[in-house]
Amino acid sequence: MISPCLCLPSKISPPPIKFSSSPSRRRTSPQPRPYTLKHPNFESLKHEIIRQLDVGHLNHAFSTLDLMTQQGIQPDLITYSVLLKSCIRSRDFNRGKKIHSLMVESEIDFDNVVLNSLISLYSKCGDIKTAKSLFEGMGRKRDLVSWSAMISCFAHNGFEYEAVDTFYEMLENGEYYPNEFCFSGVIRACSKPGFGWIGEVIHGFVLKTGYFDADLCVGCALIDMYVKSEADLVSARRVFDEMPLRNVVAWTQMITRYTQCGFGREAVGLFVDMISSEFDPDMFTLSNIISASAELGCVQLGQQLHSRAIRGGLVMDVCVGCSLVDMYAKCSKDGSMDDSRKVFDRMGYHNVMSWTAVITGYVLSGGNDFEALKLFCDMIQGQVKPNHFTFSSVLKACANLADLNTGKQVYSQVVKLGLASVNCVGNSVISMYSKSGSMEEARKAFDILFEKNLVSYNTLIDGYAKTFDADEAFRLVNQIEDTGIGLSSFTFASLLSGAASIGSIAKGEKIHGQLLKAGFSSEQCINNALISMYSRCGNIESASKVFSKMDDKNVISWTAMITGFAKHGFAKKALETFHDMILSGIRPNEVTYVAVLSACSHVGLVAEGWEHFKSMAREHGIVPRMEHYACMVDLLGRSGLLEEALDFIHKMPFQADSLVWRTLLGASRIRENMEIGKLAAMQILKLEPNDPAAYILLSNLYASTGKWDHVMEIRKNMKEKNLTKEAGCSWIETENNVHRFYVGDTSHPRAEEIYAELDALCCKIKKLGYVPNTDFVLHDVEEEQKEQYLFQHSEKIALAFGLISTSKSKPIRIFKNLRVCGDCHTAMKFASVASDREIVVRDSNRFHHIKDGKCSCNDYW
Repeated sequence: MISPCLCLPSKISPPPIKFSSSPSRRRTSPQPRPYTLKHPNFESLKHEIIRQLDVGHLNHAFSTLDLMTQQGIQPDLITYSVLLKSCIRSRDFNRGKKIHSLMVESEIDFDNVVLNSLISLYSKCGDIKTAKSLFEGMGRKRDLVSWSAMISCFAHNGFEYEAVDTFYEMLENGEYYPNEFCFSGVIRACSKPGFGWIGEVIHGFVLKTGYFDADLCVGCALIDMYVKSEADLVSARRVFDEMPLRNVVAWTQMITRYTQCGFGREAVGLFVDMISSEFDPDMFTLSNIISASAELGCVQLGQQLHSRAIRGGLVMDVCVGCSLVDMYAKCSKDGSMDDSRKVFDRMGYHNVMSWTAVITGYVLSGGNDFEALKLFCDMIQGQVKPNHFTFSSVLKACANLADLNTGKQVYSQVVKLGLASVNCVGNSVISMYSKSGSMEEARKAFDILFEKNLVSYNTLIDGYAKTFDADEAFRLVNQIEDTGIGLSSFTFASLLSGAASIGSIAKGEKIHGQLLKAGFSSEQCINNALISMYSRCGNIESASKVFSKMDDKNVISWTAMITGFAKHGFAKKALETFHDMILSGIRPNEVTYVAVLSACSHVGLVAEGWEHFKSMAREHGIVPRMEHYACMVDLLGRSGLLEEALDFIHKMPFQADSLVWRTLLGASRIRENMEIGKLAAMQILKLEPNDPAAYILLSNLYASTGKWDHVMEIRKNMKEKNLTKEAGCSWIETENNVHRFYVGDTSHPRAEEIYAELDALCCKIKKLGYVPNTDFVLHDVEEEQKEQYLFQHSEKIALAFGLISTSKSKPIRIFKNLRVCGDCHTAMKFASVASDREIVVRDSNRFHHIKDGKCSCNDYW
C-alpha cells in the first residue's frame, strides 16, 4: 500500500524546471552529494523496485519507493528514471509528475535520458508549455532523441507548424541527422489538410536518406499523411506497394484507410492479398474488413469473416464483436436484427462500443426503435456510461417514434453529462424536435451548439421545409453562405422539398438557379428532387425536361417521374414511363407500384390496375403492402365497384388499416352509397376512435343525402370528444410571396378588390351556363344562402386573387390542403373560358389542369 506521503492528488501542477548544475559548482564542491552515499539496503530496494516494474506492479514499486524515503535512503538517478518510464508507459501522468518533483527536491543532476523522458511525459499529458521549457533548457544535453521527442510532442498535440519548424531547426542546426522517429513525427504533423505539400517534400527527403527502405514506421506514417492530408489513396497505395517490408500493422493500416474512405472493394481485395502473403490478420484487421463488408452489404463475406474470427480465437474481442453486430444489422435484407443480436448476446464483455453498435443497429433497421430504447435502459442499469454516439442513436429512435416525452428525458441526461454541444448529439436533438413539429425547441437546440457544421444547418433547414416554413429555411441558407461552410446537395434537396410543400414554383426556380451555379446540376439526388419539386408545384413539363436530360437515372428518378404523371392525371404517360423503366433494366420497388396503381386509379383503368397489382409479386417478387391494397380499393371504389372493393378488403392477407377503410369511405361518399359508407366509417372508428376525418366523411355522406339529423348527431359527438375538422385552406404565390385564404376570408389587404373580382366572375360564368351546385353545401340552410356559401370557398377566393395579381401569360396555380369542392371544380372550368386563363389546382389528391373549359381529370376524380 502507498503511504499517505505519496498519495497523489487528482491534478498536480508541474514542479519548477530543474536542469544540471553548472560545471564550476561541481568543481568547487568539497563534499559528494548525499545520494552517492549508499545505504546497506539501497541496492536491494532498488532491485526490488526494478523487479516490480518488470512485472507491471507499479503500485508495489511506489510502496517500495515510499519505504526507501521512510528509511532515509535517497533513490539514485537510475531508480527515478526507471520509475518515470514506467509511469509514462502506464499513462499514470500524475505519478510521473510526482517523480519529477522528487527529483527536483533531491537536486540530482538530470541526464539527457531523464530529460527526454520528461519531455515525453508532458507531451502525452498535453502540457506543451512544460515540455517546450524542458527542451529549450537542455542546452548541449539535447540529442537526437530530444529533437524527435519534441517534434512528436508538437505533432501529437495539434501544433503542426511548430513540429515542422522544429524539424527544420534541427536540420539547420546541423548537429544531428534525422532518424526514423524524427521522420515519423514530422510526417504525422503533415497528416492534416493544407500540409500535404510539405509532406511530399519530406517524402522525397526520406527516399534520399534510405529510411523508407529501412523502417516500417516511416512507410506507415506516409500512408496516413497522403490519406489524411489530401485524401490521396492512390499515392498512399503507391507507398504501400513500394514498401520493401510489410507487417500486419502495415497491411491493416492500408485496409483501414480504404474502408474509412468508402473503398470497400479495394479493402477486401487487399485483405485477400494479405492472406495470400501468409499474414495472419489480428483483431484490428478483422474489425476493419468486417466493416468494409458491412458497407458493401455483403453478408456472405461477413459470415466468412465471422467464421475466421471464431477459428482464430478473436470472436470475443470487443472490436471484432462490435463490427459483427454492425455488419449483420446493415446487411439484413428484411430489417431483422436476429443475427446481430445473437452476436451481441454471446459477447463475453460489453462496453459502450458494443452497446452503441446494437442500439444503432436497431434504430437503423427500421421499426425497431422500441427495442433500441429498451436496450438503452438495460445499458444504463448495467452501469455502462453512454457516450455521444449512444445518445445520438437513442434520440433518433425517439424522433422515429415521435416520442417527445422520452426524447426530453434522454436530452436531460445529455445536458447533465455536458454533451449537448457535441455536434452529432445536437443534430439528433434538432432532428427529434423537427420531426415532432417543435421547431422553436429545434431552433434552441441549434443555437446552443458550440460548433455548428453543415449537418446542423441541413437538419434545421429540412425541419423548416417540412413544416412549411420555407422563408426561415431560406434565411438559414443565407447564414450558411455567410459562415463559408458551403452548401451541400442535401441542403438543396431540403430547400426544393420546402418549395414543393408550399407549391412555390418561384422559390423552386430560384433554388434551381443557385444549384446550377454551385455545380450540383449533375448530381442524381438533386435531379430527383427537382423532378419532385416541379411536378408538385404543377409544372410537369419542367419536371419532364429535367428527367429527360438525366444521364444516370435510378429507381427514385423513374418513380418520381411516374408519380408526377400520375398526380397530374396523365395515366398514359405514367404507364409508358413505367414500361420504359422496365426496358432500361431498372427494377421497380414498392413505391414505384404505388405510383403505377395511383395512375390507374386517377383515370379508372381497372383492368390495367389489376394486371399491375398481380405482376408485382409474379414478375418482381414484391409483396403488396397496405398502400397497394389502398390503391386498389380506391381504383375499384371510384369506378363504382364498391361491392367488389369491399370483397377485396375482406380477402386481404392482413387486417385492413384505417387508410384502406378511409379510402372506401371516400369512394362511398362520391357514389352516395350509405350502407358501405357507414360500414367503412365504423371500421375506422374502431381502429382510430379519435380520427376526425372519419366523422367528417360520414357527416358529409349523410348531408349529401339530406339526413340532417344524423349530421347533427355526428357533429355533437365530435364536439363532446373535442374533435375539430381541419380547416380548408387555399394558397397562391405571387411575386415570391405566398397568400393564404380560408372560407369567407376577409383578412387580406386587397379583400375589397378580391370580392369585387369574385362578383364579376360570378356574373360572367353564369352567363356562360354555370349553375351553382348547392348539393356541395353541407349545411341545412336556405338555397340562396347555400349559393353564398359556395362563393366563399377558399379556392374561389384564391382564384379571384390570382386573376387580379398575376400576369395573363402565366397559369394561375392554386393549392389546397383538402380535396377541391365539386362546385369549385365546375366553376373553374367556366372561369378558364371567361378569363381566357389556364388554371392549375393541386388538392390533397391530385392536380387539375383546367384550360378552355376542360380539365385534365376528365371529371373523373
